[in-house]
Amino acid sequence: MRTERANDGGQVERRDPKVIVGAAIIRDGRVLACARSAPPEVAGMWEFPGGKVEPGEAEVDALVRECVEELAVRVEIGDRVGRDVRMAHGRSVLKVYAARLLDGDEPQALEHEALRWLTADELNSVTWLPADAPIVAALRPVLLRSPGCS
Repeated sequence: MRTERANDGGQVERRDPKVIVGAAIIRDGRVLACARSAPPEVAGMWEFPGGKVEPGEAEVDALVRECVEELAVRVEIGDRVGRDVRMAHGRSVLKVYAARLLDGDEPQALEHEALRWLTADELNSVTWLPADAPIVAALRPVLLRSPGCS
């Protein structure tokens, strides 16, 4: 979906929403949740790691880069989880992908206040950012089907 706005000359400019990607990193039937440390209005709320897709960058490449920057881990990206979630009054869209850690990498909270591994039953034990909440609902059956889930 494209958004439109008039520039100073009254001409309509069209622009696609900025894409934000998130990783639902799954291990042993649990998903990694990350507590925001900033900005103050969302500090302490939980999200999936990820960030903005840069111009000319593929979504999967952006997500791999973001996981290295935020968590110091390498990941393999899998299928999409849930639907596109509109954010920032339609100026951006969140797309979340399932992911798995590579070669025994262990996430580090480089940019987050805390990290937690959550089972399907524990998903509602944290306060998710509003954009991540629809993904949480779609993630529950994925976790219940994943290896290591009891």
